[in-house]
Amino acid sequence: MLETSKALKFLEHFSIITVGDNKVPNFLWTEQQNKKLKPSKFKEFYEYKGGIKKKDGDEIVPTTNFGIVTGYDFLEVLDVDLKVLSTTKEKEKIWDEMLSLFKDAIFDFDDKFVIYKTQSEGFHILYKTKRVEGNLKISKLKGHKEALIETRGKKGYVFAYPDKKYSKKSYFEIEFISDEDRESLMRVSKSFNYEEPKDEIKQKEKKKFQNDSQSKTPWEDFDEQTDVWDVVCDEFTVVKDTPKRIFIKRLNATSAHSGYIYKDDNLLYLFSTGTIYPHEKQISPSSAFAYKYHNGDFSASAKELYEQGFGERIVKKEETPEPREKIKEIKKEKLVFPIEVFPEAMQNYMIECNETLESSIDYLGSSLLWTLSVCIGNSFVIQPTTGWNLICNLWIAVVGKPGIGKTPSLKNMIFPLQTINNRLIKVYIKKYKEFEVYDKLSKKEKDEVPEIKKPVKTQFIVDDITIEALFDLHQESDNAVGVFKDELVGWVNDMNKYKEGSDKQTWLSTWSGESVMLNRVSRMGSFVNNPFIPVIGGIQPKILDDMFTDENKDSGFMDRVLISYPDVEISEIYIDEEMSQESLNWYSDTIINFYQTMVGKRLQRNYEGDIEPYVIRFDAEAKNEWKRIYIKIRKYMKSDEENEYMKSMYPKQTSYTARFALILHVFKCHFNGTMDKITMVDKESLLNAEKLSEYFISMAKKVKIDSKELSDIKESANSGKVMTAKQKFKSIYKSNPDVNITKTAEVLGVSRTTIHRYIKELDTKKD
Repeated sequence: MLETSKALKFLEHFSIITVGDNKVPNFLWTEQQNKKLKPSKFKEFYEYKGGIKKKDGDEIVPTTNFGIVTGYDFLEVLDVDLKVLSTTKEKEKIWDEMLSLFKDAIFDFDDKFVIYKTQSEGFHILYKTKRVEGNLKISKLKGHKEALIETRGKKGYVFAYPDKKYSKKSYFEIEFISDEDRESLMRVSKSFNYEEPKDEIKQKEKKKFQNDSQSKTPWEDFDEQTDVWDVVCDEFTVVKDTPKRIFIKRLNATSAHSGYIYKDDNLLYLFSTGTIYPHEKQISPSSAFAYKYHNGDFSASAKELYEQGFGERIVKKEETPEPREKIKEIKKEKLVFPIEVFPEAMQNYMIECNETLESSIDYLGSSLLWTLSVCIGNSFVIQPTTGWNLICNLWIAVVGKPGIGKTPSLKNMIFPLQTINNRLIKVYIKKYKEFEVYDKLSKKEKDEVPEIKKPVKTQFIVDDITIEALFDLHQESDNAVGVFKDELVGWVNDMNKYKEGSDKQTWLSTWSGESVMLNRVSRMGSFVNNPFIPVIGGIQPKILDDMFTDENKDSGFMDRVLISYPDVEISEIYIDEEMSQESLNWYSDTIINFYQTMVGKRLQRNYEGDIEPYVIRFDAEAKNEWKRIYIKIRKYMKSDEENEYMKSMYPKQTSYTARFALILHVFKCHFNGTMDKITMVDKESLLNAEKLSEYFISMAKKVKIDSKELSDIKESANSGKVMTAKQKFKSIYKSNPDVNITKTAEVLGVSRTTIHRYIKELDTKKD
């Protein structure tokens, strides 16, 4: 306890009171909020050590120390009570962080504030302000009931600790601070507050999206899959990254901080009022999305999130999307791909893509087959005969010249799966970062926090990836991993890099779903028990021709590649009609629903965790058709009129016909809500599969004919002599006056106009 003479010095600067046990005032001190005690009165109270007594109407208890009345002469104190924390390490850590933030937010902080340490290892930050308020609870930590930071202002007091000065300045050097500095002080203090986030979405909105009590709503799914920082990162910059929080600053803001992000809870908290978001409130990713894109309209926001693929899709039979209109008329003479193999509503979508986005029906149909194949994966196999099980894995090459729109057409069908895939990648990255932080902790530190297990990578669509990384991924995402490449030639070129083994042979095994073991000298082996890796991508005609090497023919590699090579030309017409958002939403919902059904409800595993696929057979009518198709293909193989290339690819078409039947039947049953009938492939599905097989056979023949024609042109042009383009064309034209002008122009590297001029000149000379 301070000597009386030293205590009286405080009376010169403050209104002070005496306190007894537990820091409680030992007399009625209401008047001291507005005026000081007289020195004699203070001395009497301060030196009193006896029992309880009455004095001038006041009940006095023994004095143990004195307190400083806040609110008097504009004094305000920020009371940082660290005793709410368990360990000294925790106390030191949070105080260091707090002090650092104060100094970042307030210029010359050390020269403006007086700080004293308390008996319980807390701190008092003292200052004067014209904005002094009453006693306020500013912040409390998650899981704690007692406040971490409070203010002491009007009708308050703080215990005095003269021998525990922490700052450069003492009790007798307290000065006024600016309103801006006080606001910064409060802002940083509030950043340590935790409140349980409130549900912004009204119950009536939940009913629109939740099919049953177990369903996951769009906002719940979005909050799980998305970092709140990803929603708002274009509006803020990171100021400081701490283990628990990220402190952020609004772009062009003058203050040091605008708010922060709780890392553990994935919540945004802003104290700045200069944004579209509410301040001093916990904001989840879905709430931030609603404020950012829908002005706080949570109903509209939830609807958009649902349309983007967030939330469980539990579609009952009566909820199956209906076709929006009847099938539009198509010029059948221009349509080669059998679009009728798909449900009518799906045909509508493809036709709308064709009419508004100039997407090729052939490309759309091929990529839809690939998309459905990825969804089904290892969950189903088809058994044409006992002992012969086939997966529905597809390899597809869409062929066309540069700029013809191959990739956009593919993406028009694949984008729902890419949406899911991108979300899974983001979730994995987030969880892996959390795991890395946990993994670096000491054993003692790990015992003090919840265990974080290494996350599993569930990505299922890839582009540029090595076969080693692909197999590693497939071990974790074991239903299917789809390969989608803008330029398919990269997939082929990546094969056979290693002298110690052939990647091409490994790929051939995956096409059949055979177990594969990849060994490299530089790494441990990767084993995939049931590989399912559908491949699709675009390729240019000239590059495709180069892929028909003797090695690829002998190995049967090219026989496994389904080719879509429609006659598509670049249009010179601008299309004003736009694709409807309704159609995009409908298609996205349909595919995401199908994917979630396959991997969520239809995927069964054995006791070891391996996938046990459902086995589907042909019903009686389909079995008869299968026999007919099988015999027809065998006749093609024995025909003397078929070239050897076509004969080698026919056996693969037998397999592909069954695979197509599986894909079409599973999707049809799901689409029509008749999954209970999925155990037997019907006649309709098999006949539609036959149409697809005939389409791809016709495409293979077209490639063969074009390849032969191109080879003849090159042979005629390359006589071994050094000739001009005109001289080369003369040689070509002489051997074949009906030569293909476009292909000839490509070989010679000139325009078609130039070829027409050459022909005119040559024909004129004949005359």
